[in-house]
Amino acid sequence: MNTLGAQKNDKTFIVSDKVEVENVRYKNRFGITIAADMYVPKDFDKSEKYPAIVIGTPYGGVKEQGAGIYAMELAERGFITLAFDESYNGESSGEPRHISSPDIFVEDFSAAVDFIGTRSFVDRNRIGAIGLCGGGGFAVTAAQVDKRIKAVATASMYDISRADHYGWKDSMTKVEYDQMLERLSEQRWKDFEAGEPEYNPSFPVEVATEIPAGLDSIGAEFWEYYALKRGHHPRARGGFSETSHLSFINFPLMNYIETISPRPLLFIIGENAHSRYFSEDAYERAVEPKELYIVPGARHIDLYDRADMIPFDKLETFFKENLK
Repeated sequence: MNTLGAQKNDKTFIVSDKVEVENVRYKNRFGITIAADMYVPKDFDKSEKYPAIVIGTPYGGVKEQGAGIYAMELAERGFITLAFDESYNGESSGEPRHISSPDIFVEDFSAAVDFIGTRSFVDRNRIGAIGLCGGGGFAVTAAQVDKRIKAVATASMYDISRADHYGWKDSMTKVEYDQMLERLSEQRWKDFEAGEPEYNPSFPVEVATEIPAGLDSIGAEFWEYYALKRGHHPRARGGFSETSHLSFINFPLMNYIETISPRPLLFIIGENAHSRYFSEDAYERAVEPKELYIVPGARHIDLYDRADMIPFDKLETFFKENLK
């Protein structure tokens, strides 16, 4: 099935006729209303109990993009799935818009478990989680304390807290780090006086036709997905508030990854992904059972939407074996 570039029902992919989708709302423990799409197999028996998987989007993405593709495909394979928007983003509530909080984004995974585990047709002892890109770091961190998450898989995982604290591939010097904190600390006064936050550059609301000249290779890759027809969605703006970085610096993710064991971890990365070092390092720190699965020829964004490259057979096997 090729899901690239097609649109139906406000999604960046064609919804399979083998599933049914329900747009749902529920609150997390901070009182923020989370918007999610619940996918179920067509004509499933509501009197039975099914395994479930909650699926978090890439950092700044929305449920109508890659997370929805994962949810749809795994629902076809017999799981009840829930793709959700992060707090302050997409259709979820929270003001001001497009700010980020590692604590709240981790909570969003547990809130998804709250909701899905209270459906009468879900076996609450068989719930797993998938996180894409930045959502991967949030999913793993949630599983450190939420024992209801029985198995975790990530795809193209980003550790946002590590990138913000140490720079890309840990390249930030002490001088650069101090300068960044000075700038962001001063920005808080500017935001307060302006009455609204300053944002990082975002992707266009309308579909772009080309990648701007001068973008570095990583920026160009994200532009290809978020700004061009391939994955563009008007609610996936990409740019968070400038001072959101401070929260991630103060809230390191995955510090207790070893405590997830004996629950299993699966890290899926593209062979050519610029982000693969995040998953490789997390894999080294994790305790068995764990697995690092490399997709030949794949880049970072290819594991968002390339249904011909995403290893759905592997994911199906992983969750069926570990959500018994």
